[in-house]
Amino acid sequence: MYVGTLSFDLLLGDVRSLKEKRSVVRPIVAELHRKYAVSVAEVGDQDLHRRAVIGLAAVSGDMGHLTDLLDRCERWVAARPEVDLLSARRRFHGEHDD
Repeated sequence: MYVGTLSFDLLLGDVRSLKEKRSVVRPIVAELHRKYAVSVAEVGDQDLHRRAVIGLAAVSGDMGHLTDLLDRCERWVAARPEVDLLSARRRFHGEHDD
């Protein structure tokens, strides 16, 4: 069993309030969950209206499949016109971890 996590540090476009931020972040979170069947949530910078940290996790029995899934999620977020992807941090945990 392999677990992969991916966190995105995002800069939001022309957002002036937390309410506007929610209208940008929620559809991204929902679409990642729907399209890729990953667990996903906003996990940081909730009090800043132009920044967001979104984290996701997935489990697979095949490391290659997991890597491909995280690659597709990262490309999808990077292609979103309403946000700038500042960084993406990836971690893998496998059966040989202590």
